[in-house]
Amino acid sequence: MDPQTVELVLRALQTTAIAAVLFVAWTYIPKLQYKAHLKKLPSLTPEGSVKARANFMASAKKMYQDGYEKFKDSAYVLINENGKENVIVPTRFLPELRKLPDNILSFPEAITEDMEVKYTRLTVEHHTSTDTVRSKLTPALPRLNPAICRDVDSAVKTYLPPCDDWTEVNINEKLVRIVAKVSGTIFVGPELSSDPEYLDAGCFYTVDLMNAVTAMKKLRPWLKPFLASRTPEIIALRAREKQAERVLRPIVQERIAAKASDPNWQEPDDMLQWMINKSDGKESVASLAKAQLSLIFAAIHTTSMTVTNIIYTLAVMPEYLEPLREEIRNVMADEGGVITFRALQKMEKLDSYMKEVLRFYGPVMTSFTRRALKGITLSNGQYIPAGVLIEVPAAAVYKDDSLYPSSDTFDGFRAYKARSTGKAADIARNQFVTSNEENLTFGYGRHACPGRFFAANEIKMIIARLILDYDIKMPNDQTERYPQIEIGKVSMPDPTKTLAFKRVVV
Repeated sequence: MDPQTVELVLRALQTTAIAAVLFVAWTYIPKLQYKAHLKKLPSLTPEGSVKARANFMASAKKMYQDGYEKFKDSAYVLINENGKENVIVPTRFLPELRKLPDNILSFPEAITEDMEVKYTRLTVEHHTSTDTVRSKLTPALPRLNPAICRDVDSAVKTYLPPCDDWTEVNINEKLVRIVAKVSGTIFVGPELSSDPEYLDAGCFYTVDLMNAVTAMKKLRPWLKPFLASRTPEIIALRAREKQAERVLRPIVQERIAAKASDPNWQEPDDMLQWMINKSDGKESVASLAKAQLSLIFAAIHTTSMTVTNIIYTLAVMPEYLEPLREEIRNVMADEGGVITFRALQKMEKLDSYMKEVLRFYGPVMTSFTRRALKGITLSNGQYIPAGVLIEVPAAAVYKDDSLYPSSDTFDGFRAYKARSTGKAADIARNQFVTSNEENLTFGYGRHACPGRFFAANEIKMIIARLILDYDIKMPNDQTERYPQIEIGKVSMPDPTKTLAFKRVVV
C-alpha cells in the first residue's frame, strides 16, 4: 500500500473515531449527567427498577405516604409504573413552580406519558376545546343549569328501575349512561345525545380507553412497541374510536356546511357549535371529532367515578342521608323546585360531603404532573434535571393532620363547618371546586381542570336527585364500604358492585 493510500486510510479511521466519540458523547453524556443529578436527590426506592416498578403498581399509595412523611420539605425520587424515576415535590414549592412557563414545565408532555398517548392516541392538548370550556361553557352555566337539571331528572327516571321495593342496582353502570346523556346534551345537543350509537360510543370509549391505559401500564416498557397494537384492549379502543368518529363526523360536516351556506341558520347552543365557531374553519372535521372524544373522556370518566364514590360512601353512612335530603328539599323549595345556579351555591352541606369523599377517594394519588423541559433549581437549592416527570403527592397531602385535623376520620361536613365562620377566605378555600396547595384533586395553577365547574354542577344535580328520590343501602346487610381498585397511582370504585335502592314515598 503506497504512502498516500495509507494516509487516506488513517485519516478515514481518525474521522470515524472522532465521529464515534462525538456520537457517544452526544448520546451518553446527557444521560450520565441526568442520572448524576437524580442521584443527588434522596430516593424512596433505591432497589432496582424492576422490583421498584412492581412495588409501585401494588403499593403506590403507601409509597407516596411514606415519602411525604420522610421527605416533607424535600424533593425526592420515586420509581414509577414505567420503571422511570419521577421527582416528587412537596407542596411548599408549588407557588414558585406555577410561575414557570410551559416551555420549562409542560403539562401536555406529562399527560402523554401518564395516559400512554403513544398507544392510546388520546388528544391531550386541544386549545379550541380548552378555551371554549373556559370562555363559553363556564360563563353559560347559570343560563344552562335549569336545562341540565331537567336532563338529569329525565335520565335518572330513564335509566334507574322503578325500585318500589328494595332493588339491587349496578349504580356505576347506570351513572355512566346518565352522565353520558346529560353531558352529551351540552356537548353535542339534545338530538345527538339521545342517539343510541352516540351514547354507546360515549360510554364505552371511556371504558375502553382506561382499559387500554391499564393494559399498557402492566406491560414492561420495552415490550410496549412490540405488543401494544396486538393487545385486545388497544384493538377494542381503535374500534371504538372508529365508531365515535362515524357518529360525530357527519354532524360536524353538516354544521360547517349549514353555517357556510345559510346566513339565517339558527346555530345550536352547545359545545360542538362553540368549538366550530372558535376554530373558524381552521380545524379539520377529524380534529373536531377527536376533540369531542377527549371531552367525552374527561366528563364521563371522572364524573361517573366521583358520583359512584359518593353513593358507595352514602350507602355505609346513612346518618348523612337525612341532613342532606333536608338541605336539598329546603333549597329547592326556595327556588321553585328547580336546581338553579343559586340553588347549587346554597347546597353547602352537599358540597362539603362531595369534597370529603373526593379527599378520601380521589381518582389519582398525585397532582401537578409536569415534564421538566429544562433544568430547574428549587428555592432550597435542589436541582431537577430536564426530562424528568415531577408530581405532587395529593393523596398524602389529604392525610396531613396539620391541614386536615383527624385526617383519617371521614367527616362529611368538615368543609361546611370550616365555611361557617362566614369569612370570604374560609368560604373560598373550602369549596368542592377549590384548587390550591391544600386542595389538589382538580390540579393546580393555570392548567387546573377548566371543566370542574360544569362537573361540580352536574355531580350535585345527580346526587341531589338520587337523594331526594331514593333510600340507599348496601345489599345483603353488608356494613363495610366496597374497597377501591388501586392500580399504581390510579384509584377507582369497583364498577361491578351493586347497591340497594328503594324509592322514597313522599
